[in-house]
This record gives sequence, C-alpha cells and structure tokens, in this order.
Amino acid sequence: MSVLLIALAAGAVIGLALGALGGGGSVLAVPALIYLLGFTPVAAGTASLVIVTVTSATALTAHAREGRVRWRTGLLFAAAGIGPALLGGAVAGRLPQAVLTTAFAVTAGLAALRMLRPRPDEASGPVRPLRAAGAGAGLGALTGVLGVGGGFLAVPALVGVVRLAMREAVGTSLLVITVNSLAALMMRTGTADGLDWAVIAPFAGAAILGAWDGRRLAAKVSGPALRRIFALVLLGVATFMLIDAALR
Repeated sequence: MSVLLIALAAGAVIGLALGALGGGGSVLAVPALIYLLGFTPVAAGTASLVIVTVTSATALTAHAREGRVRWRTGLLFAAAGIGPALLGGAVAGRLPQAVLTTAFAVTAGLAALRMLRPRPDEASGPVRPLRAAGAGAGLGALTGVLGVGGGFLAVPALVGVVRLAMREAVGTSLLVITVNSLAALMMRTGTADGLDWAVIAPFAGAAILGAWDGRRLAAKVSGPALRRIFALVLLGVATFMLIDAALR
C-alpha cells in the first residue's frame, strides 16, 4: 500500500474518533505516524498536533451548533493547561525516544482503565472551577511533553473529575484539544522544519472528512457505549505500544 493511501486511511479513522469520541486523535495519530509512515516520535508528536488541531477545530463547530459544548468550563480547563503545555513542549525535545513512547503508552492505558470504571449517572453535575483548573493544568503538561492534543485524557477528566455527561464531555473536549494543541505547537516550531507535508496534508484532509461522519455516529450511540468504545480503543493502542517498546 502506498504512503498516500496509508495516510488517507489513517486520517479517516482518526477523524472518525475525534468526531465521535471527542478525543483519541493524537493517541491514534502518533502510533500511525511512527509505525506506518516512518516518522520519529518527536516528528510524529509535532505532526499529530498539526493534524489534530485542524480536525478538532472543524469538529468543534458541528458539536457547538448542537449545544454540546460547555464553553466556560472548556475555556477554564484549557486556559489552565496553556502554561504547562508550553513548558512540556520545551522539555519534549530533550527526552529519549524510548521514554516518550513508553510514557505515551502508560498514560493512554491508565486513562482507558479509568473510563472503563462504571458510572451510573450520565447527567452533568455542578462544575467546580478549582477542580476543572487543576485537571486542565495536568492535561496541558502531558499535551506538551507527549505531543498529543489531550482529548484522550480530556474526556476521562471531564467525565470523571469535572462530572460532565459523556456527550457534553465529547463536545467540550474538542475545545480543549484545539487550545492545547495550538499552545504545544508554539513550542515545537523548531521541530516542524523536517516534516513531510506531502503526507501530513492528505492525512489532515481525510481526518477532517472523517470527523463529520464521527459526529453523526455519536448522535446515534448512547453515552455509556461511547465511553466503553473510547476506553477499549485506548487500551488496545497502549498495549500494542508497550509490547513494541519491550521488544525493541
């Protein structure tokens, strides 16, 4: 299969995840860029931020029109993470590739296990600003270091810590992803010079189209089912990356 076809197929899957689940774009994009398209972990992190930023911003507009975005909560959550994301982006280029890969896999696995824990109440609870800001700061740091938009952690945090319903967490996480990704990209501008834009451009285009299909899919699936699907995808990716790191 040619590089272009791989980029298009991977982009479609990642866009579908972002549109339907409000996250998972980077956690899928980084392994795809490394294992299928030959990017280094640092380059894959930068490229994934570019792809996820444009895709999540597109998907956000659709969810916003349907009233699924909690703007004040999302902006507070994202604003608290900007500073840590900038610091994390500066640190990322100094860490060994093996450390980045392992940290990425462990973080994804822990987020998946948290999402699989049963939660009987699917309604949104009252938002506590300090709790939302604390969760946002921690997410911002991981966004900068690991080169992820943060949706795969934002959704569990918005559901489990901030207590949003799954559908609102999906829409709100897209706002968080967009802000965090832009902040992290600001600190990675020096790593963008050697990126293969002939791969990134079609990858991003397919992801944007996939995100629209994902939004329609989310409207037909229950909140608990979305949460389980999200967690199982994360767990599978984390397991694969840990096994691969151990065999290297």
